[in-house]
Amino acid sequence: MSDSKEIRYYRDLQVWQKAIQLAKSIYRISASFPNEEKYGLVSQIRRASVSVPSNIAEGQARNTTGEFIQFLSHAEGSLAEVDTQLFLATEFEFCTFQKAGEIFEQVSELRRMLQTLKRRLIERSHN
Repeated sequence: MSDSKEIRYYRDLQVWQKAIQLAKSIYRISASFPNEEKYGLVSQIRRASVSVPSNIAEGQARNTTGEFIQFLSHAEGSLAEVDTQLFLATEFEFCTFQKAGEIFEQVSELRRMLQTLKRRLIERSHN
């Protein structure tokens, strides 16, 4: 979120755009998980990945800084779920750690972006 420009729509947020890319990556990689996981890990990791941009969008649309910060925290929680579930997928050998590596990098980048955005929103609310 840039200080020089007011964000009026969540789709303008780079963090939301990156979260959409993460969800797409999760859908792609989980398509190769075993069929018996369709209602297990596949369903859970997909739901958690979709929750990340959804919470960012809902929080920004609330139009209050406090609620936005709260929903960014929810997005961070969902991101931690994605990270854990992807780690489990590698442990269960549904995908290789190498194949999941790019997604782990996306998760790390998103975590940093969410923390930065939260920090900036908190700083602005105290000014």
